[in-house]
Amino acid sequence: MKRSRKVRVFLIGGLSAGALAGCSPGGKPPISADNVYTNDYYVPGVGYYHAPFRAWYPLPYNHFDPVKQQYFYGGEWGAAPLENITNISSPTPQAAGLAQSLRTDITRGGFGGTGGGGFFFGGG
Repeated sequence: MKRSRKVRVFLIGGLSAGALAGCSPGGKPPISADNVYTNDYYVPGVGYYHAPFRAWYPLPYNHFDPVKQQYFYGGEWGAAPLENITNISSPTPQAAGLAQSLRTDITRGGFGGTGGGGFFFGGG
């Protein structure tokens, strides 16, 4: 009796996990202003999340370019890396909406594909 009970619990857990994954396109959770993301959280087609700026950018936070001899953060270049205690934050509603529309890691239904694309260089 115990054996079948364990199997039943396992199956119920597996079914609920599958149901939750099926709620979003391609099984990936949607990007939302209600969620929090860590610095350099990467989304294909969108870029890297910069937590202090609450938006996505094409390069990782504090990326060093050896040719420019500068660091990239928040859509800007600086002579030194930006030191900030913000490691996790929620994106602005505008940044979350744009990131969700630009991501390439989900399968979209309908005719054709998404037109255009680019990176969101905003924040605030």
